[in-house]
Amino acid sequence: MKLALIYLIIINIIADILFCTDKHRAKKDKRRVPESILHLFELIGAIFTIIPLMFIIRHKNQKWSYKIVSFIILALWIFFIAVALYRLN
Repeated sequence: MKLALIYLIIINIIADILFCTDKHRAKKDKRRVPESILHLFELIGAIFTIIPLMFIIRHKNQKWSYKIVSFIILALWIFFIAVALYRLN
């Protein structure tokens, strides 16, 4: 359990740095971080900080195609957490 928490913290920090870097690069008209990379990090556990960050720094919160995929990933995470918690009881 402790290892899983450390993993999630590290993944979320990396994803947040990538997300903020993408926002910065977008403002400077430079090469961006591909959405597929951002979604990959969401899928492997960074969804819990990316969703709030999306609205806090106002990045990709107007892009429906990005939000839809992100919220589907969030729903999957919630489902799998609920299943895991149910099986523990």
